[in-house]
Amino acid sequence: FTAVKLSSLRRHLKTHSDEKRHVCHLCPKAFRTATLLHNHVNTHTGNKPHKCSECDTAFVTRGELARHRRYKHTLEKPFKCTICEYSSVEASKMRRHVRSHTGERPYPCDQCSYASKDAYKLKRHMLTHTGEKRYECYVCQARFTQSGTMKIHMLQKHGENVPKHQCPHCSTFLSRKSDLGVHLRNLHSYMEEAVKCRDCEAAFHERYAFLQHRKTHRNEKRFKCAQCSCTCNQ
Repeated sequence: FTAVKLSSLRRHLKTHSDEKRHVCHLCPKAFRTATLLHNHVNTHTGNKPHKCSECDTAFVTRGELARHRRYKHTLEKPFKCTICEYSSVEASKMRRHVRSHTGERPYPCDQCSYASKDAYKLKRHMLTHTGEKRYECYVCQARFTQSGTMKIHMLQKHGENVPKHQCPHCSTFLSRKSDLGVHLRNLHSYMEEAVKCRDCEAAFHERYAFLQHRKTHRNEKRFKCAQCSCTCNQ
């Protein structure tokens, strides 16, 4: 990496540092830079300062706005592969694509020989080690570590009973389009007044995010006996 300005070099060097001095006052997350923290706080408050000049959509970060304009308005794909005809809207997708030519897998699992071309697939793979089953079958409530496995299960086990409409924000499937609309309004729509967690300082403007957060407190034993080592979750 090279830069014309010293400030740009200093900003780049922070990407190599693990130090996260900028702490969110609404949740436990911390960030390397004040800009990253500011963008994160906007996700709590619902503030979207970057507005599209061609439609009514607004975004938390300038990068999200640029990506939106390329996908919806300009259709520009500025990142072009030097090996084949592939081009992309996003630099991250181009880096992932180039690895299909080079065979590079820079994200190795520290528990087995698996290595991935991108961080998301490694994160998904790690669930196979932890045993966490985040995805639930809508029909029979069987649980799975990966959404793809759940979808295969639904097609193989439930056939015609498989709901046709999937929520774009979570793994929920619904039978009717109208039910999907109700689900989106109830769980994924922005709420002016944030819902606050009763067990910590976190606050959410989306009910689904709040419900997911509540699960983190499910087995938490916050109540301690003053006379012995017993702890309870109620």
